[in-house]
Amino acid sequence: MLKHILIFIFCAAPVTLYAQISSDHPKNKNVIDTANKTDLIDIGRDVFKIQSQRTPDTAGKRIYFSILPVSSADAGPNRMLLTSTTAGFYLGSPRTTYLSNVNFTPYLNFSGRYGLPIRSNIWLKNNMFNIQGDTRYMVYPQYTWGLGAGQPDDQKFLVDYKYLRVYQSIVKRVTSYLYLGIGINLDYYFNIDSDGGAKMSFRQFTNYNYGTTANGSSFSLGPTFNVLYDSRNNSLNPLPGWYGNFIYRLNYQALGSTDNWRSLYIDVRKYEKLSDGPKKNMVAFWAYYWTTLTQRTPYLNLPAIGMEPGQRSGRGILQNRYRGESLVYLEVEYRRDITRNGLLGFVVFANASSASEVNSRKFKYINPAAGAGMRIKFNKASDTNIGLDYGISRGQRMFMLSVGEAF
Repeated sequence: MLKHILIFIFCAAPVTLYAQISSDHPKNKNVIDTANKTDLIDIGRDVFKIQSQRTPDTAGKRIYFSILPVSSADAGPNRMLLTSTTAGFYLGSPRTTYLSNVNFTPYLNFSGRYGLPIRSNIWLKNNMFNIQGDTRYMVYPQYTWGLGAGQPDDQKFLVDYKYLRVYQSIVKRVTSYLYLGIGINLDYYFNIDSDGGAKMSFRQFTNYNYGTTANGSSFSLGPTFNVLYDSRNNSLNPLPGWYGNFIYRLNYQALGSTDNWRSLYIDVRKYEKLSDGPKKNMVAFWAYYWTTLTQRTPYLNLPAIGMEPGQRSGRGILQNRYRGESLVYLEVEYRRDITRNGLLGFVVFANASSASEVNSRKFKYINPAAGAGMRIKFNKASDTNIGLDYGISRGQRMFMLSVGEAF
């Protein structure tokens, strides 16, 4: 009963915040400049002879929508239908406040997988507070390859489950770009069903005892302690700067969790401009380390490629392909405009990951991937790109379509 009450509270309760704005807020080093830039909205207006309604931005009164119905590959081998709606807006002056965004991406593939994810990254006036949310309901059949990073591609096991996630956090600025705060994380995996045609059970295949009971469930709820450093200005299309995120998570049976367990996630990114001028020319670096700190972590909560908080890592690799008690990930991407007006661009990327081996914190195998992609400016006001990426890794090739950059 407690579990269902907590789920209702965290899904339904609104959050109201009252903040006193300080006068020592930092001014943004990078502000989106739309002068002499072109996006698909401009082209649509020219083609259909629609008179422009764009006016100078007014803080708090302008929302930039990007709506994209597409057919693409999901993080597995199947086709899917999705509609991505992204709203970007300022809750203060663009000179002193970062761009906030809310993203809703419902999707459906042709193998019984569908999801309703809503993600938000809200910057209050003068960047005094940052509020992040990730709420989703998913029916999510997918393959697992067990623990470690060395299993062959054909050694896989189909697991079907339903999943409810509610993550909320709030951090307060303590220095120019440094924030401290707390959050709450809720994960509920239920109706966990293994492949009916398999000769062994989910628990037997993984040789893991937590969260692998046939037709069972796994519930985790607890606080997080968050440290954030962000000088990027725009998370949809980061400008030169740094990003760092530290999340220490605790889960307690006293709050209804199936087991007590703890985890740590450390994420660092660097964005470096290579030259000045109207055409973007920059390189981006991304590294994260994700690990459990105790035993009894449910299997589906263990670190896995493409399953980190943003679920954008591992382009060219099937989501969930590598899983372990610890996971390390590195990626580098070169970003360049093709046209001076910013309408077209391209990226080249490479990444590598390693999951710890069974009953060990040792990293034995490195799994690389690489690829390239096109960028089309969808909305210049929010600097939102449509990304068309193609990635390859050992035995895997995939096409990916996205709104906004991968990181």
